[in-house]
Amino acid sequence: MSLPPLTIGKYTIPKPIVQGGMGVGISWDRLAGTVSAEGGLGVISAVGTGYYGDKAYADKLVAGRPLDAENFYSKKGLAAIVENARKICGDAPLAANILYAINDYGRVVRDACEAGIDIIITGAGLPTNMPEFTADFPDVALVPIVSSPKALSIICKRWEKRYNRLPDAVVLEGPKSGGHQGFTYEQCFMDEYQLENLVAPVVEEAAAWGNIPVIAAGGIWDKNDIDAMMASAQPSSTSTAQQRTVEPIGPKPGIVPGFELPEGEDRSDVDADGIAHLRIDVAGRPMNVLTPGFQADLSECIDKVAGDPAIKGAVISSAKSSFMAGADIKDMVGAFDRGVTPLEASQFSYSLQKLFRRMETCGKPLAAAINGVALGGGLEVT
Repeated sequence: MSLPPLTIGKYTIPKPIVQGGMGVGISWDRLAGTVSAEGGLGVISAVGTGYYGDKAYADKLVAGRPLDAENFYSKKGLAAIVENARKICGDAPLAANILYAINDYGRVVRDACEAGIDIIITGAGLPTNMPEFTADFPDVALVPIVSSPKALSIICKRWEKRYNRLPDAVVLEGPKSGGHQGFTYEQCFMDEYQLENLVAPVVEEAAAWGNIPVIAAGGIWDKNDIDAMMASAQPSSTSTAQQRTVEPIGPKPGIVPGFELPEGEDRSDVDADGIAHLRIDVAGRPMNVLTPGFQADLSECIDKVAGDPAIKGAVISSAKSSFMAGADIKDMVGAFDRGVTPLEASQFSYSLQKLFRRMETCGKPLAAAINGVALGGGLEVT
């Protein structure tokens, strides 16, 4: 099977293979630069850039390691990675993978754009405000990662309504992607959630928004896998495949965002009194729990409430029969399998504390309509 070039925004990928963005230290200048030089799309991971060049770009070390989040990620380190990748691939298209759930997501996106990245790929949550951070870089293509047609539909609706734009492409990750996924542990073993069975419905959803290119990812190792994914898609749609270098593959708990301002037109998310109604509904869970994706979405909503003068306050409620439990125990257990470090775990905990403090000091009254159980961190949300 001969594969046509892949177009993402204004960029053409001669060989439609997208290299997976894996951190720390795997998907950096040499791998990404070489892939782009050979005609594919090289992807730089923006995670842990303070470690680049033997930690030369981290301003402060403790026990030989970058101290805290501001040194674990380094803007200077990311810029150096991009610069050295360009020495390999020249002006060929080059992408960056930036996790939505990280601290200061918007700042890292802008840093990547300033460094000369052409394409931003984002997962680990639904990046509903991704275009906001690239407004000053109109040539940068935006590629969200999804795990279902519903997720793609939500992103397209939000982007079209808020920013009058759509994704330039979309990555569809199956349960073998080995990263931050939109699946529960049990779903990783169910046939209906396997990548080959997700491709067709996502391609169909993408076609409804104007034939957005779909990049299938997770368990794509060779041309046979690529051919199988292409065969799973509708012939009339554009699709390609994403390959990863060898990394541990296995079932891992999903990161499922679920906090949103209800959809609607003419500010129907805000009532006549200027009160925004925020509903928690973490998908795939019998109870709402605190996932990294939920945290990112909650942070976005609080920023929206605080920054919109038409919104006088907000009421937080639950779409489920209970209000909210605490931490996502499945994700915490899976953190060991994913190799989450103590530093990363403490950073997540601290960022959650900062978010709760932001809710207390945002300048707008927030009330919780508790309809059932509210435990641990779920009680702190109130």
